[in-house]
Amino acid sequence: MTDKIGVIGTPGKWSTEALADAIEARTGFRQVIDMARVTLDLEAGTLLCDGVDLCALDGLVIKKVAETYSAHALDRLEMLRVAEAKGVKIFSPATAILRLMDRLACTVTLNAAGAPMPPTTITEDEAAARAALARYGAAVFKPLFSTKARGMVLLEADAPDAEAQIAAFKAENPVMYIQKKADLSGHDLGMVFLGGEYICTYARVSQTDSWNTTIHSGGKYAPYEPDAELIELGRRAQAPFGLTFTTVDIALTPDGPIVFEVSAFGGYRGAQEGCGIDAAALVADHVLEQVRA
Repeated sequence: MTDKIGVIGTPGKWSTEALADAIEARTGFRQVIDMARVTLDLEAGTLLCDGVDLCALDGLVIKKVAETYSAHALDRLEMLRVAEAKGVKIFSPATAILRLMDRLACTVTLNAAGAPMPPTTITEDEAAARAALARYGAAVFKPLFSTKARGMVLLEADAPDAEAQIAAFKAENPVMYIQKKADLSGHDLGMVFLGGEYICTYARVSQTDSWNTTIHSGGKYAPYEPDAELIELGRRAQAPFGLTFTTVDIALTPDGPIVFEVSAFGGYRGAQEGCGIDAAALVADHVLEQVRA
C-alpha cells in the first residue's frame, strides 16, 4: 500500500519541491499543499486542498505554512490540528510549531530551559524601551513575527533620532522586542537536528558590512565543525520544542555562545550548501519510518 504523505509548503520553492521529490521517490505519491488553498469544514470533518482531504492522508510534512510569519499563519496551524486529531501524523506537530512562530513564545521557552541568550527586554512602554536601549548601548528591535531579519531595526543609544525611531517601530509593533546587539564577529551558526539528533552545523558568513549575517542580507553558507560542548548546547536548546527537523541559531561571542532562536522549519538550503547534506532525503526517510511504525 502506498504511503500518502503530503508536503505543506510553497509550490515551486526549492526546499518544498525537494522534499516532495524525496517523498515521491520513496512512495510514488506526491502532494504539495498550499495552505492558502485549504478549507476546513468542521461540520463535514474535512480539510480540503485541491480536492484532497488532508485528514485522509497518512502523514503531512510541514515545510512552510506561509511565506511570512504572522498571526494569520498561526490560524493555518490551528486548522492542521484537526488533521492531527483525526490521527494524521504531522512533522513537525502543529502544536510544536505554534510555540515557535511567535518570537516571544520561543524566547520564553528558551529562557525557561536555561539557554544563554542576549540581554532582552519586551515592553509596550516607550519609556521602558528607551531605558533598555540606554542600558544596552546598541540594540536590535525585532518584530514578533519575522524571518531572515525582516523588519528588524538596529538602534544606537546615542543616535539623535533614537526616540523617533522607537516611536516609529512601536507604531508597527505595539509589543517591542528589544535585544542587545551581539558581537557576531561576522558569522553565526545554524545547528541542524532531526528527531532530536544532531546532524551538522553550518555557518552564515557576512559578505557585507550589514549588522546581521542572514542570507537575505547577503550572507553565505560555509561548513563549521563545533565541539561537543557546543553541540550539547544546541541539543538542549531545541529539546523543549519537540520538532521533527530544526535549526538552532547560535552565535559565538567574546562572552561565550548565545542562542538566538530555534527554527520552526529548519534550514534545508543551509544543510545542503553549508554541509553538503541532503536534508530533504533525511527527513523523508525519518517521516516514513515514523508513519510505518
